Amino acid sequence: MTSVVFLNSCESEDVIDLSNDFVEPKILLSKVITTYYGDPANPDTDIATLTYNNQGELLKIFSEDKSSSFEYDNAGKPLKTNYYKADGTLDYYSLYTYNGDQLSTINSIYSNPDYNRTINYTYENGKVVAYTQCQSVNCTNPSTYTYTYSGDNITVETYITGSSFSPSTKHEYLYDNQLNPFTYTNKYFKVSIGGAYVLSKNNYTTERISYKDGSGNWIQNQYVIYDVQYNNAQLPSQIVGKLSDGSNYVKYNYEYITQ
Repeated sequence: MTSVVFLNSCESEDVIDLSNDFVEPKILLSKVITTYYGDPANPDTDIATLTYNNQGELLKIFSEDKSSSFEYDNAGKPLKTNYYKADGTLDYYSLYTYNGDQLSTINSIYSNPDYNRTINYTYENGKVVAYTQCQSVNCTNPSTYTYTYSGDNITVETYITGSSFSPSTKHEYLYDNQLNPFTYTNKYFKVSIGGAYVLSKNNYTTERISYKDGSGNWIQNQYVIYDVQYNNAQLPSQIVGKLSDGSNYVKYNYEYITQ
């Protein structure tokens, strides 16, 4: 915001510059409490706490049984993420590679190289539309994730497994028109976290989940309806997902800090 005041007199014309660089504060996600209802009688809760430096860069994420820390270059691009076990020892680390301004590859390195993992991203019009994941040295059949967009939201998310151990799945979403909790998250972390919710602009209202049967047909087996509660900044404070029969599916509680 710039304001310039001109003061005129008969002898001279003075200009007083009252310029101020106004920076709109960022609302940063500081805590996510996730409750899963896979076993309704014994729901599982995960609490993740996020900390930032003075520049708004994510420094660490803490949860009950793991944590992670992040390293950046001078331009604010993540270079490395260290992942730690509950006892504080290093579990593995991930290295980030870029093609210009786009995150192109993440290599995750373990002490046992059989666990090493490589993710490669594909973009169209500046948006991630697919990525492949390999967990072997010579990967000939990677798992593939693809995204279909409508505007700034991913409406279809498809996972085609590279093995016979898990079924291929498809998720189809409808959205509200409010910003989601990851709005001010570093864009490269949004890509690395992945998933339709993190990469989209708004919040799910419904989700259809299907799996691919032996004949290659998609069979819908779940339908989730989300109720979103907002805080004063019109960001989600709580999201409750229920299945079509009314039973609980998942619940998220979000907390924020302002910088």
